[in-house]
Amino acid sequence: MPVRIALYLIIACGIQFGWIMTAQAAINFDELLKQTRNIRADEAKQAAQRLTNFRNQLASQERKVNEASAKRNAAEATSNALSKQFDANEARIKELRLLLEQHQGNLGELFGVTRQIAGDAANVLQDSLISVQFPAAEGEEDRVTFLRREAGAKELPSISELERIWFELQREMTESGKVVRVTTDILQMDNSSTQKAEVVRIGSFTAVGGEDYFTYLPSRQMLAALSGKIDGRLQNIAGELTSQTSGDKYLPAVVDPASGALLSMYVQRPDWRDRIRTGHLVGFIIIGVGIIGAIVALIQYVYLFITQFMVARQLKDRNHPTANNPLGRLLLAIKNNATANDSSDVIELRISEAVLREVPKLERFQAFLRLAVAAGPLLGLIGTVIGMIITFQTITASGASDPKLMANGIGQAMIATVLGLGIAIPLLFVNAGLASLSRGLVQVLDENSTGLLADRIRSKRK
Repeated sequence: MPVRIALYLIIACGIQFGWIMTAQAAINFDELLKQTRNIRADEAKQAAQRLTNFRNQLASQERKVNEASAKRNAAEATSNALSKQFDANEARIKELRLLLEQHQGNLGELFGVTRQIAGDAANVLQDSLISVQFPAAEGEEDRVTFLRREAGAKELPSISELERIWFELQREMTESGKVVRVTTDILQMDNSSTQKAEVVRIGSFTAVGGEDYFTYLPSRQMLAALSGKIDGRLQNIAGELTSQTSGDKYLPAVVDPASGALLSMYVQRPDWRDRIRTGHLVGFIIIGVGIIGAIVALIQYVYLFITQFMVARQLKDRNHPTANNPLGRLLLAIKNNATANDSSDVIELRISEAVLREVPKLERFQAFLRLAVAAGPLLGLIGTVIGMIITFQTITASGASDPKLMANGIGQAMIATVLGLGIAIPLLFVNAGLASLSRGLVQVLDENSTGLLADRIRSKRK
């Protein structure tokens, strides 16, 4: 367009100033006109080409719109068809469910009972050590997994599944009343390796091998040896049961209703040495006081029993006193020291002196035993206070009242109390026995001394 305007201006100028144009200018004007026509033809051709392109693009867009509309209409038709099919399927499902309920009749209740029984049986068999004797065959579910699947099933079980449920229950009941030998895997102490071993299974309660007892691990479905100190009597029972080759006689056995859980708790109990060590220094002091008291009490008991025997012999023969017993020494003291000119008061004092000389030997160690009886509970109280201090320190340090963390302090407190009472109560009875024996012997001496005094007074009056 700008070229065309320029050409028009040139033509106008040429017309306006044509008087100055020469022949050469006329020739240039024709060429310019020719060029103008050529440019106009090219522009018309380009405009026609653009118009054609625009029309082609418009036709293409209209064709795409038509295709999209056709797809949308087809999708709407498909959606409507599927919606109708869905509604029809829903109605058909309701009809089939109603028909299924009508055909099931009592089978619905049977299905519910079957699932309940399967769930209860799965919980029982999960903790039953009989499972180690009947592992699942290759490519088959183990009995616990099978029963749990049946307990959560949404459809009626088949005849074969019902038969297996009945079979597993029947086998569990039958095997619970048997004592059999089983070769199975035993989990080792490292909790990673296993070893084949022969064990004797007592129903669903206990499993023993040699002198060892085993507990059942439901998570791994295998046996593991109990960790702890097994009592020698229990080991002998297990060894005798394992070595028995025939079933012609009855043998004692340990039965654990919890499949080894109670035995695990039993073997982990601390023995008396562990309990004494729990008391620490105070506990050893209490035990030391108790041992010393027991030794001196034993020594005094032996002395008093011998003395009682010798005094009894001397009572049978008072005319021949000996110095190996208190009564004999009393008689000798009066015989050797008393004279005929002594008054009754002097004789009484000499007899009292001889009796008092024998009393300390008869009542020795009783004061120490009374002290031990009184000191035992006090020492136990000291241990209790120390244990509670340790417990409070543990709570303060940890910031939580964890029973495992407090067990050491509480154990020390309780053991100290028990030890203090444990020495005080026996020593109290021991001291009472010693006091009774010594009072009996002193009573014998008093009776005989009074009799001697009466004889001397009577002889002087004569």
